[in-house]
Amino acid sequence: MTDQRPNILFIWTDQQAPGAMSCAGNPHLHTPAMDSLAEKGIRFEQAYCTDPICVPSRTSWLTGTMPHENGVTFNIEDQSINRPPLAPLLRESGYDTGYVGKWHIPRSAEDTDWHGFDFVRHARNNRLDPDVPGASIEFLRRDRTSPFFLVSSFVNPHDICEWARMTAGMGGSLPNGEIPPPPPARECPPLPDNFEIPRPEPSAIRALQALAAGTYPTVDWGEDLWRQYIWAYQRLIEKVDARIGMILDELKRSDQDRNTVVVFSSDHGDGSGSHHWNQKTLFYEEIAGVPMIVRPPFCPGSGGSDRRNLVSMNLDFFPTVLDYAEVPIPDGLSGRSLRPILEARPGAGGHEFVISQNDLAPDYGVSGRVFGRMIRGERFKYARYSAGDDREQLFDLDDDPGETRNLAYEPVFAEEKRRCRDQLDTWMREFNDPFLKSER
Repeated sequence: MTDQRPNILFIWTDQQAPGAMSCAGNPHLHTPAMDSLAEKGIRFEQAYCTDPICVPSRTSWLTGTMPHENGVTFNIEDQSINRPPLAPLLRESGYDTGYVGKWHIPRSAEDTDWHGFDFVRHARNNRLDPDVPGASIEFLRRDRTSPFFLVSSFVNPHDICEWARMTAGMGGSLPNGEIPPPPPARECPPLPDNFEIPRPEPSAIRALQALAAGTYPTVDWGEDLWRQYIWAYQRLIEKVDARIGMILDELKRSDQDRNTVVVFSSDHGDGSGSHHWNQKTLFYEEIAGVPMIVRPPFCPGSGGSDRRNLVSMNLDFFPTVLDYAEVPIPDGLSGRSLRPILEARPGAGGHEFVISQNDLAPDYGVSGRVFGRMIRGERFKYARYSAGDDREQLFDLDDDPGETRNLAYEPVFAEEKRRCRDQLDTWMREFNDPFLKSER
């Protein structure tokens, strides 16, 4: 008798803001593959990453733990990881496991005994997107009597980093495929409503921007260049969406579609011009927020959007897929399965709050020694940095979803700021977060 548990397919991009899909209401791009998942699944509108930069986010996802718990808190090539990966649990339960595409975890992808993926292709950090659909399809076509767990990991729209450097005259190329030159700015998407910097803003943020010109070549850009940046970013998203569509087409052609849980997300977002920011690292919604769609198996009906439940993508992913795989969820994980929400069970709900962490690192492999923490609750988001002036931010996301007004220094919101600060500090003490010792 063949194993009747569902297959699991995880598709994720790199540096995709949560609103950067046509199914999210963005009229300036077209993402039919992502939209097709949202048509029959649930798009979680309040999903966040645990750290808005590549390596910490990916290590957090693989282990289901916060960056400070697993020891990977900034981008680094080689680092001991303090928590075990969770994919071996699926392999040990009988799943055929595969990983294709961007790796960017500080342990060798060749160490299959450790990470738990038996089929590994193109697991490197860049120059790989054209290879991901073919290798993913190769895995989907394997003969098997057991269910599969496949990760298809893309780089784009991360190439927007290179596009910004190229536009600033720093040379380079788009390593995952070219896009056309941008049209005149007047033909590009408009600037976001929150293009301006919210004042007061923690001084540590713009200090980071000044330290890393190669990462932030946009500091002196005018509005026309920013509009072209947004245009280019959206073309890169459409490029990766087309490649995602190839994988989904094969899943359907091979008649594995109905019995497959499909999860789509990204490791973090991109500033996309909001608050004059390109790249990642910060806690603004476009950066710490991520797209997240889960399409359950055997799902004949229409999908929808979940605007109520807070999701921690990195922490909640493995509890969700382990739940579908009928594998016990290990003790000690703070993530929770989304399956009760997807099945609309009575009493199902997300987190009371989610946490994100960062290190304002000016270069790869180097800690910035300035750290931040964010807590996002039902209505308010509070963030604090370990150094600099005006270290705190408080936003009312119901009244100000674009985060244009920092309420942290307005007396009328003093009690709300105290409540958020105390809630964050209590969490940090409970989970032995070293941030409190770093403040100076």
